Amino acid sequence: MPVLSQDTHIFVVDLDYTAPMERIEGKLDAHRRFLDANYARGRFLASGPKEPRTGGVILALGTSRAEIETLLDSDPFRALDLARYTVTEFHPVKAAPALLG
Repeated sequence: MPVLSQDTHIFVVDLDYTAPMERIEGKLDAHRRFLDANYARGRFLASGPKEPRTGGVILALGTSRAEIETLLDSDPFRALDLARYTVTEFHPVKAAPALLG
């Protein structure tokens, strides 16, 4: 089954930490559980910290920006106001075969 379908869009989620690293580290396990749950649901393609470590990036799949924004509300980093989120939707015109199925 292809990862991308007619109704599926890709979103780049850019996180910028707004709290000291001690607070980020204290909630990292909860954030990773959020990530794991969404990988299991097929919602996330990739994620990881930026270099330098000022935040992170998530590649997400969804049908709308509103859906992704709602999904991100359950991320502890967002719920606890530890990071600012910028969501960018894009429409790939080329993709690796693995992404297409």
